[in-house]
Amino acid sequence: MARRQPRSLALSSGPRRSTSRSTDALPQFIAPQLATLATDPPQGPDWLHEIKYDGYRAIAAVSSDRCRIYTRSGQDWTDKFAPVADALRQLKIKSAVLDGEIVVLDEHGRSSFQLLQRSLKDGSGPLTYFVFDILELDGRDLRDQPLKRRKEILRKVLKAPYDVIRYSEDVTGHGERVFAQACRLGLEGIVSKESDKPYQSRRTKSWLKVKCTGEEEFVIGGFRRSDKSGRPFASLLLGEFVGKELHYRGRVGTGFDAATLDDLSARFAKLARKTSPFVDAPRAISRDAGWVEPRLVAQIAFTERTRDGILRHPAYLGLRDDKPAREVQAQAVVTMPKVAERDELDGVRLTNPERVLFSGAKLTKLDLAEYFVAVSSQMLPYCGDRPISLVRCPNGEQGERFFQKHYKKGTPPGLKPVAIVENDGDKSDYLMVDDATGLVAVAQIAGLEIHPWGARVGNLDNPERLIFDLDPDTSLTFADVREAARDVKRLLKTAGLESFALVTGGKGIHVIAPLSAKQDWETVKGFARGVAEKLAETEPERFVATMSKAKRRGRIFIDWLRNERGATAIAPYSPRAKPEASVATPVTWAELSRIEAANAFTIPTVLQRIKRKTDPWAGYAKTRQKISREALRFFA
Repeated sequence: MARRQPRSLALSSGPRRSTSRSTDALPQFIAPQLATLATDPPQGPDWLHEIKYDGYRAIAAVSSDRCRIYTRSGQDWTDKFAPVADALRQLKIKSAVLDGEIVVLDEHGRSSFQLLQRSLKDGSGPLTYFVFDILELDGRDLRDQPLKRRKEILRKVLKAPYDVIRYSEDVTGHGERVFAQACRLGLEGIVSKESDKPYQSRRTKSWLKVKCTGEEEFVIGGFRRSDKSGRPFASLLLGEFVGKELHYRGRVGTGFDAATLDDLSARFAKLARKTSPFVDAPRAISRDAGWVEPRLVAQIAFTERTRDGILRHPAYLGLRDDKPAREVQAQAVVTMPKVAERDELDGVRLTNPERVLFSGAKLTKLDLAEYFVAVSSQMLPYCGDRPISLVRCPNGEQGERFFQKHYKKGTPPGLKPVAIVENDGDKSDYLMVDDATGLVAVAQIAGLEIHPWGARVGNLDNPERLIFDLDPDTSLTFADVREAARDVKRLLKTAGLESFALVTGGKGIHVIAPLSAKQDWETVKGFARGVAEKLAETEPERFVATMSKAKRRGRIFIDWLRNERGATAIAPYSPRAKPEASVATPVTWAELSRIEAANAFTIPTVLQRIKRKTDPWAGYAKTRQKISREALRFFA
């Protein structure tokens, strides 16, 4: 990094710096201020919001000719971060203590912990130090100054452009908007800080962290042995301390390459112990476990925690050497104030709003109603203005359930009747929703699932979608279903049709091609049947196009029968009547390869997901296509 020309900086009341660069004392390490995990960003103009970086927290002590870089626990990692230390020595100051995060940026400018780990091993990526606070300058302690004043000082210190050292920008107020933008950009989240508070070397509620996706540190307490030759373990057993006790938080079996497996196996051999370090490891897990001293800390990505703290869909990112295992303590989560619980929402009165409808997730009727309101703008384009059928579970998903498709006397406001002539010529009133109030009404009558027709009211004889439901035999894995979905996508592409993927919240995938609603049911159904039979003829060991249970053993049923008048399919963003409150969720084709189960998304994770303001089906509404004559002839 090129050395800058000297400049004056009158930021402290101390004496002007000597021209000698060897007399300035190196400041001592200062323990960092830590943020408390929060469910939502705080509101108001007194909060500053910054990007949450995915790297190593670093306290830098700098003098005119020396530099020390410390981890948050006070370990000296100057040698590991030598390029950053070299850049810091170029600052034209007598001395300073800086607080920030050292990261490696990916090709999209996002910090990546995995790239940082790789860089520390082989120097493959340039390090960047994002500085967000200054605690001392030229011998003056700034910690009692309000954050906004410390930021002003820091901004002046880093005024000149640097490649390695960067000022971490912040936004005043508009927390929800800042958080949504961070999630939209695929960032880890934000840190919100009260602008008038001093710096405190402890965890406080004047600093709050809000995450787009779960990513935290956990202690490795053991491993599950592998039955595969050459693989030292199948998964890691994770935990976090509650005081002095290590509590079990689940296991992680993905994210390892061969080098990682070998490295961890060698570490485990040195840390082996005979008994479990957990106070509550499940008996089923313990039967086939190897135990280690709880000293290694792993960075883990995950979608959510269950109510008892177990991680869902975790992935291993790497080891953290900057934090002692004992500091991995379970964190209390700050819940931002919510609207008081109520028995009316969007004009619909909710009876028994606290009745639990999803036993595993412990979600109530009110939770379901609030979910429908939150996702209404995403959901209504796919289920509004269409006849619908509901799966109703008045006493929750474990109780009695039944389908309802007809409008009945006493149906709550919001659910509307639509007159339809049945195939036998009789006319009946079906159910329909066309706004958020209608969705809340669905919740009121404990409608846990919404299944719309494939055509809109006013044009019921012309479907606006072509849909294939990939229903696997129980012996198959979700990876088999993913590959089958890609095969269907490729086959439709040869017919000139673009398609979209929906994980159903059950065990399968829907492949859906939007249509222009210019062709009738007979045409679309005939084409769908031809596609399914073509797949079954080409690869009979993988696919079957008939509903026979016997013929489906070891195969995937390509269900094409949903492409007929009156047939329904689960709506995008609809919950499923399952204990965990899984949700039928639109995904991109690229994202599908990373999803490990059709029920990977739940009501809580979808609510978090939509905060990113990204649409995995962007372009669906504009994709209006017809099945060509050539394709109809080929698949006849």
